[in-house]
Formats: sequence, C-alpha cells, structure tokens
Amino acid sequence: MRKNSSIILPMFVCMCLLLAACSSKSTVVEIDEKEEKTDYLDSVETDKARYNPGDTVHFTLNLKQKMNGESLVIRYRHGDETVKEEEKVIKQDETFIWEWKTPKDNEKGYLVEVLLKKEKEYVDHLNIAVDVSEDWSKFPRYGYLADFGQMEAAEQQKVMKRLNRYHINGVQFYDWQYKHNQPIPPEGSPLEKEWPDIANRPVSYQTVKQYIDLSHKLNMMAMNYNLLFGAYEDSEKDGVKREWGLFQDSAHETQDSHPLPDSWASDIMLLDPSNKEWQSFLLKKEIEAFSKLPFDGWHVDQLGDRGMRWDYEGNIVALDKSYIDFLKAAKEALNVPLVMNAVNQYAQINIAQQAPVDFLYTEIWEPFNHFSHLKQVIEQNNNYSGFQKNTVLAAYMNYDLSDSTGEFNTPAVLLTNAVIFSAGGSHLELGENMLSKEYFPHKNLEITDQLESRLISYYDFLTGYQNYLRDGVKPGSFEVDAVSKEVKVSPEFKKGEIHYSSYEKENQDIVHLINFTDASTMEWRDNEGMQTEPKEMKDIELEIRADKKVENVWIASPDQYLGSPVTLDFEQKDGKMTVIIPALKYWDMLVIEYEK
Repeated sequence: MRKNSSIILPMFVCMCLLLAACSSKSTVVEIDEKEEKTDYLDSVETDKARYNPGDTVHFTLNLKQKMNGESLVIRYRHGDETVKEEEKVIKQDETFIWEWKTPKDNEKGYLVEVLLKKEKEYVDHLNIAVDVSEDWSKFPRYGYLADFGQMEAAEQQKVMKRLNRYHINGVQFYDWQYKHNQPIPPEGSPLEKEWPDIANRPVSYQTVKQYIDLSHKLNMMAMNYNLLFGAYEDSEKDGVKREWGLFQDSAHETQDSHPLPDSWASDIMLLDPSNKEWQSFLLKKEIEAFSKLPFDGWHVDQLGDRGMRWDYEGNIVALDKSYIDFLKAAKEALNVPLVMNAVNQYAQINIAQQAPVDFLYTEIWEPFNHFSHLKQVIEQNNNYSGFQKNTVLAAYMNYDLSDSTGEFNTPAVLLTNAVIFSAGGSHLELGENMLSKEYFPHKNLEITDQLESRLISYYDFLTGYQNYLRDGVKPGSFEVDAVSKEVKVSPEFKKGEIHYSSYEKENQDIVHLINFTDASTMEWRDNEGMQTEPKEMKDIELEIRADKKVENVWIASPDQYLGSPVTLDFEQKDGKMTVIIPALKYWDMLVIEYEK
C-alpha cells in the first residue's frame, strides 16, 4: 500500500475542507462539524460563463454575515494539481470580490476552491468552476430561453445570472420567431415591436434583443432557433410556393405537415430542404433576421424520420442527405456557427461527417429509453465524428409526471446527468426552468432547492473537469472488479449494481462509477417520477488491471466535497492495482496516473 503522509481521509460525518500542504496535490484536512462553523459562506459567482485565455475572472463571494479580518485561502485547480494558491483578507462587508488572470492555455477547465479561515481554523468551503476556451463548441453547455413577452430588465437579468452560475455557454432561443418562413416581421409592419409566436404567445422584440445582449455580456452564444423546412399554412401569401413542398405521395396531392393544436396559429407545412428556391427564400429571411437581431448562430431543427417522401415532381426525397445540402448552403449564406438537431439520431452520421456544424446534438426519444442508450448515442456520435465533435443530448425528464404540476425527481435527474456527463456529453435541460417536454415553455414541474443546489455541483464538475470528461478521452479496455463479493460492479447498466466505464487519455486511465444499487428503474426518463435515491456506499475496495507502473491515484465526485479532488492510497502488484473508494453516492470519477 503506497502511503501519502499529507492525506487524511475524513469520515463522512465530518466537514472536510481541502487545503494545500507542501505539495501541489490534494490534501484533506479533517474538521469537526459544528453548526456555528458552517454558517459563513453563502455562494460564489463568476462574471462570465466562459473566458478566453489570459482573460481576467471577476469573482463575487456572498457571505451569510459580515466579516472583518478573516482570511480566504483560494486555490485554482486543474485536475488534482494546484495552478495557483493565494490568501486574501476579508474586509468588513457581506460580499468579497477578487480577480484571477487566467493562464494562456486554451481549452482548459479549472475548479476554484474557496476556503474560509477563522481564528486559524478552516471553517467553511465553496467551489466554482472556470472554463478557459476560445470556442464554446469545444465544451458546449447548452441552455435555452422560451419566454419572450414583455419583461422587466431585472427579471431577465435574474434568469441569465442563474444560467451563468451553471456555466451555460450557449443559449437556444426557442420559438422566438414570428413564423418559420418569416422569422421576423417585415420592416414597417405593425408587428415589428411585438408579434405572436406559433402558439399565439406574445414575443417582444425588446425582450429578445435584451436577452441576446445579456448573453453576450456573459460570453454565451445566442442561437437563433428555426426549422430548416417549415412554413405556415398561409405561407403562399408570404412568397412560399407549393412547388417547393415535401409530399406524402408522388402526385403532390398531400403536402407533408406537422399538426399542432387548433388554438395555435398554424400547422407546420413541410418543404423540400434540397429545393434550391426554398433554400434561397429561407436563407434570405434568416439573413434579414440576423441583420435585425445580433444572434451568433443558428440552431437548425428537423422532425426526425418522415418515412418515404416526394418532391413536387414525384421524385423521392432522401431527407437525410438533403439536410447536408441545405446546411452547406446556410453556412455559405450566413457564415455563422450552425448546430442541427438529429432527432433520435436521424441523419446524424451525415451531419457528423459532412455538415459544417460546430458540435452534435441529439434529441432522444423511444426506443432509446435505457440509461445504456444515453451512453450509446454519445459513443456513436464520437465514432461518427472521429472524436472531433462533442455531443449535447436533449433528454426530457419525468415526461408523463409533467402532465400535472409537481416537482422533478432529483435522483432521476442526477443519475441521468451522471451517465451523460461521464460519457462525455452534456444535457440540454436548463433555461427559465428545466425541460420535461419537447415544447420548451411547458413548466408544470418545479426544481426543488435541493436539486438546484446539486445541479450547481454537477455543472461545476462538468466544467472544472472537462478535460477529463470530453477532451481527447477514448474508451478503455481495462476491467474493474470489486474485491468484496457483496458488491457488484459491472460495465453493464443493471439495477442493483455499480456501473463502471473505463476511459484512456494520454498517460492516464479514468474510471467512472455510477451507483444503481438502489435504482427502482433503469429507464433514464423516469416517466412517473418514481426513481429512488441511492444509499451512500463506503469503503469500496476495487481491483483494476494496471500493467504500467502507477504514480498517482485521485478521485473526485460532484457528490463529495463539492467536487474537490482527493488523493488515494493504492497498492500495485502482479499487473493489478487495488484502491479503496471512500464513498459513492451517485457518481465518482477515479483517475489513475502512470509514470512517464
């Protein structure tokens, strides 16, 4: 067993803060948990969701009470290494503001630990992540907005401040447009300042513009949402020709359409994406929209596999291939970042390999119901793109439960995010609320305070450890076994077991452990909101194949110590390594570093 004298592994009942010793490695100091010692630090914020290399991060620490003379130890971490440590004195105030100039390295994630020292004791601890990346699409953390009626500026700022705390670096402006074939009302129209969306909800130009401006202030990308082949039923009066249509028969008798409720403005009539005249028409309308609203890119939507379809002349339309032609034309005409929804993976292989999109996006439906399917889709996208483009999944939680009012099921959301994040993806879920339906304004379910808090830790983890989760990480082939026969560990996703997944990156092996030992269902969506909370497991001894000489082993979890890394003891013998996992609630990430 390799010893590391600077490490004290704490009991779970203690409050544990991570401090720096002489080494830059993780050091855990055990502090007795007393109520009066944990009532100091309220929250910590950054001024942007993403930073360019060399930018200055402005932090704001909100205190639960005024302080004067207490010290903060601040550690800037990349993985388990300390990039920088500094100590600052709090002056008499309820907030504390400081700055950090980020390193010049591009595409790096950092976890910043903020530790309060009072009377020479460390008494409280908060973490926050920082993403230093020039291009948002390298590590997309996609959110949404769906309400654009007249709003007070303070209300919009509150929405965006919340998304910023989750490090959301791109925002999909869902159904902001006037019509799919006429995204923004014509100049001189009485609807220029406010128009109805397709559900006849009011959309304020000023609200949309202010949300775009706030996105830019926070270094988030503002993405204009629209279908690539949709038009209103009365679109001929706007210049759309029926001859451009997509039809359910070869004699162009029935134009394909997407039916919507009778109270809405229109059903959506579908056009042939490969029709050059339709492409020219819609792209001119998009150019007009971009000229009037400073969106950064276009989120292009589709409707999945339509089956056999024909153009007006009776030719079969290969929709999956037609999307590529359209996207290339859009890129040339608009010269903005593009993202396209591959509904249930429809056309995804073509999009990944031929289309000028910035990352891959999949909206998940049946039959992709099992936790294993989430990982499967992300791995499929990685293979399609040659590991060049990361994935965002639109996966709607507690779908049937949200037919009535209620609350999101916290264990279901956290287990789903654990699977998606550990597989290298991210989850489109957060906006003004959280998504439970494909119609984004639907808000029957509320996010509990507990879930809100837990999600902050999960998004800090996704951001702070992005280089270990989705940056050149490839599937590994090594096996993981539990030493105790009472603990079941498997690469499969099975109820009553711990799932493990293995990955490799450079001179490291990475193991993710997800706790399904108490799961009531293995369907990620948890339609009825019945998923059960896992009991925390402690002192799990694992045996891992390790042919090379191990130099260091550390563990991190969004469920433990706010994601801070902890160095572990290990023993290596006969090509195998044994290590004890201190605790597993939902998800742990174990990193094994080999000698170079």
